Amino acid sequence: MRRPKLLYVPFWLSYVFLYLPIAVLVIMSFNSGESAYTFDGFSLKWYGVLAEDERILDGLVNTLIVATGSTVIATVLGTMMAVGLARFTKSKIMDALALMPAVLPDLVLAIGLLVFYGTIQLTLGLYSVVLAHALFSMAFVAAVVRTRLTGADTSLEEASRDLGAGPVVTFMKVTLPQLTPGIVAGALLAFTLSLDEFVIAYFTIGNNEQTLPIVIYSMIRFGVTPKINALAAILLLVSFTAVIAGQRLTKIGESRAQD
Repeated sequence: MRRPKLLYVPFWLSYVFLYLPIAVLVIMSFNSGESAYTFDGFSLKWYGVLAEDERILDGLVNTLIVATGSTVIATVLGTMMAVGLARFTKSKIMDALALMPAVLPDLVLAIGLLVFYGTIQLTLGLYSVVLAHALFSMAFVAAVVRTRLTGADTSLEEASRDLGAGPVVTFMKVTLPQLTPGIVAGALLAFTLSLDEFVIAYFTIGNNEQTLPIVIYSMIRFGVTPKINALAAILLLVSFTAVIAGQRLTKIGESRAQD
């Protein structure tokens, strides 16, 4: 049956609405002029300017440290939480509480963490941001892995236990391989969320360190420049690479699980 071409118009208009601002940003990052809004010609000079800016480089390093550390913690704890929710409880309330950090406003979570750190007299720094990002990312990892667990074949775990394998061996040899695509997808989601998170990092990092989103915020208060466009384009490239890598690793994991 041939579909009317007119039906494709809303579909493509949706994509234009989604990606037109991003396309403009990327194009303007190659602007040779000083304006962020008028394209004067193609140039890579703003990318060179970025490479010489120590403040941006320090912010980038801090952001990668925070994103990597929080992703590792969130992936381990989020996976454990998802397995616990799926295998040891059937409570809808526990499910809702596990996902609560993902739906709470960032501002509420940031103020709560700041008060908590003050109560336990924890000095703020990169590690406090790592813990904060791990907290809210953990909910996303748990949600993704929980979904994967819903479709997992429990008969394989039962067969493993019937053959004499203990809970740890069953988890490592049977459950974990089935969950690998979900764990990888959750980890990459946690990494990309941490990469450009601003509100929680702003409240919990203290005065001596800055992540890249905080550096961008402090720069943009004086107006958008082509240098900021170039920086945003690089972050876009990192996020795009993470998504492609996640899809690739997920496909590999699914193939191995089927084998």
